[in-house]
Amino acid sequence: MAVASVISTSAPGSLMLLGEHAVLHGKRALVCAINRRISVQLIPVADDSVEIASELGEYQSLLFDLAEHPSFKFVLQAIKQHRDRIPSGFKLKIDSEFSADIGFGSSAAVTVATHAALMKWVDGTEPSKEELFACALETVHAVQGRGSGADLAASIFGSIVGYSTMPEFQVVEVVLPLTAVYCGYKTPTAEVIQTVEGLRRADPTRYDRIFSEIDIGVQDALVALGEGDRIRLGLVLDRNQQLMDEMGVNTPELQDIVAALRNDPAIRGAKISGSGLGDCAVGIGHSRLNGLDYPVYHLKITSDGCRYHE
Repeated sequence: MAVASVISTSAPGSLMLLGEHAVLHGKRALVCAINRRISVQLIPVADDSVEIASELGEYQSLLFDLAEHPSFKFVLQAIKQHRDRIPSGFKLKIDSEFSADIGFGSSAAVTVATHAALMKWVDGTEPSKEELFACALETVHAVQGRGSGADLAASIFGSIVGYSTMPEFQVVEVVLPLTAVYCGYKTPTAEVIQTVEGLRRADPTRYDRIFSEIDIGVQDALVALGEGDRIRLGLVLDRNQQLMDEMGVNTPELQDIVAALRNDPAIRGAKISGSGLGDCAVGIGHSRLNGLDYPVYHLKITSDGCRYHE
């Protein structure tokens, strides 16, 4: 049954290492949780009001007549999925350690943390990771129409996850330093997917070959991770950057960033992270990239997935 106490959860952001676009066609992806988190605090109230407070703004509505809000699409959809079992109104406080403007998987992290809090409230127990994933994926599909769920897997399981849409979760417990660089703009994921799908329809043989090679790269990367071979892992990332370029999602800014990362001896492999046509590139290792006129973030892969806090 529902509990009438404060519930606090958090989930990490994420970065795609391998598998962009190919994962939507049954291929595997490699995604990792990063040491930047989004926290959610759920506070039940006596009436039917729903309040949300975050750096994106303030929201207030009624539980059974939720007004739409562009900044809280994922959170509101998560609430709707549990609404018939929610016993009362509540306040939701959301805190983030990173900006939603940067491609660190903020939508996935807040979706996972919100579902985790709501499911603990209405059921009285913590959901299994698989149950949490299924609810979160339903939210993503309802909001944006399509999505692989790879970033959700990282936010739930932590570490590095070899993922496919079956769904399949191959968790690799490893900690690695990462350097992520934001190019200054991003194209919405749904738009990039639409662009790539249009290109694929025009030349399916070419894109099937690209996606198959990406899948092979994921397997090579999993072997390299198991053997602790960063050089081999870096070579896989470098090759997959070429495939992202061939796919049509590279940009001059992203290419400049990838080149700068590769030229630093501290970096082992670099590529676009995410759907492309903007957003981030990532390299294995920590690099200062002095003189590069883009925001640079030193991160590390974390084993902490979705968590409950006292």
